[in-house]
Amino acid sequence: MSQTQIGFSLERRGLDLRFRTVSLTAREWLAPDYVRVRLSGSDLAGFDSLGSDDHMRLFFPAGPVESVEEMRAAPSREYTPLAWDDDWLDVEFAVHGDTGVAAPWAATAPLGSSIGVGGPRGSAVIVGAPGSWLLVGDETAIPAIRRFSALIPDGTPARIVIETVSEGRKIELDSPVDVEWLHRGDGPSGSALIAFLESLTADDVVGDDPFVFIAAEQSIVKPGRALLDRWGVDTSKAVVKGYWKRGEAEYHAPH
Repeated sequence: MSQTQIGFSLERRGLDLRFRTVSLTAREWLAPDYVRVRLSGSDLAGFDSLGSDDHMRLFFPAGPVESVEEMRAAPSREYTPLAWDDDWLDVEFAVHGDTGVAAPWAATAPLGSSIGVGGPRGSAVIVGAPGSWLLVGDETAIPAIRRFSALIPDGTPARIVIETVSEGRKIELDSPVDVEWLHRGDGPSGSALIAFLESLTADDVVGDDPFVFIAAEQSIVKPGRALLDRWGVDTSKAVVKGYWKRGEAEYHAPH
């Protein structure tokens, strides 16, 4: 595949790093293990997220706090902003069991509960027009895949592949192409995606000058990078990362 014409690039953009306090105002279950929440508050004025793969840090206090410093000291996790306006922010959570702080909060916190929002501190923005798209991820990557898929022009070659546990865990997702759903069943997270990536040959490239986004459990990184090599994709024009790491609640993907 020729890489002589550069149709797009990924450019880093900085953002003013602000800390905000918000309240839980709505919760919607999109699947038995996947929930969307709405966070609201006047602190969200000016919030922005320029890149589809942006990360913000959410802070989850055990109860009411009396200062910003106390909120910032609470346990925190990173999530992708899904949609927002001047006084609300939607975030989606994959809920697997009752471990950690973020997923149980998203699943069970009473409406009105307050958390903190930090960032995003910077973005990787697609400048120009990729000739084709490959978006691959597990449940944790669905918000980013939603945002990337909204950028794909109708008629542009694209594949969107998402791994879930089973058929009953599909999430509604607006996209210009049909989503390919893989099911890991009792296998470890990422196993179905890894098998899919390893099955792709140089002849399976989705189209010219592709943008490739691959994000799931950390074990996805090696086969993801191997695919870039087989397809001749410059790593500066792709995103391959582990969004989380099995057994490490505090792990967060590199920016």
